[in-house]
Amino acid sequence: MADRWATFDCYGTLIDWNGGIRAELARVFGEERADEQLERYHELEPELEADGSRSYQEVLTEAMRALGAPDGEEEGLARSLPQWQPFPEVREALAEAREQGWKLAILSNTDRDYIEASMELLGVPFELAIVASEIGSYKPGLGHWRAFQERAGRAPDVHVAASLFHDIGPANELGLPSVWINRLGERPGPQPTKEQPDLTNLAVALEEVA
Repeated sequence: MADRWATFDCYGTLIDWNGGIRAELARVFGEERADEQLERYHELEPELEADGSRSYQEVLTEAMRALGAPDGEEEGLARSLPQWQPFPEVREALAEAREQGWKLAILSNTDRDYIEASMELLGVPFELAIVASEIGSYKPGLGHWRAFQERAGRAPDVHVAASLFHDIGPANELGLPSVWINRLGERPGPQPTKEQPDLTNLAVALEEVA
């Protein structure tokens, strides 16, 4: 049987990205400003990633600077990322997918040290992890999928992600089946192949869309 590949976004899909960022913003700016600063962070991040020249550590640090972090706190987000926790259902879902014969890869808008720390927390092996700072491209650019194709010898069978903008849109552009993990109850823009609220029954979803 030929290898079957599922690619995943990491932060927001497997790791609680919003929760990790918000907790640090609350620590630095106070609970009452955390939500407003989180919203502003989401506006800043794609702008800082646009030309692909910054490492993710630099993106996080520049974003904190733009949010008005006090001296000494500009690197707060960058320091906190390795401790951001997986969503509760993720380990079991990934382990089950592996048992069903799926090879797993991460396509992430981050740096190698961050993804290594997060994969350790996930506790499930991945065959491959492609990070933005090594390829000079951030999603929704197509660099991650091109790098994957070079390394795996072909396109993935399914892409699994929580971001319509960063992931589902480009997957559609490439003609890849997708599973959209709609944790925030958003309305779809780019249409995924399948939508579910979390990774529960991931193995079944992968079979359905592949």
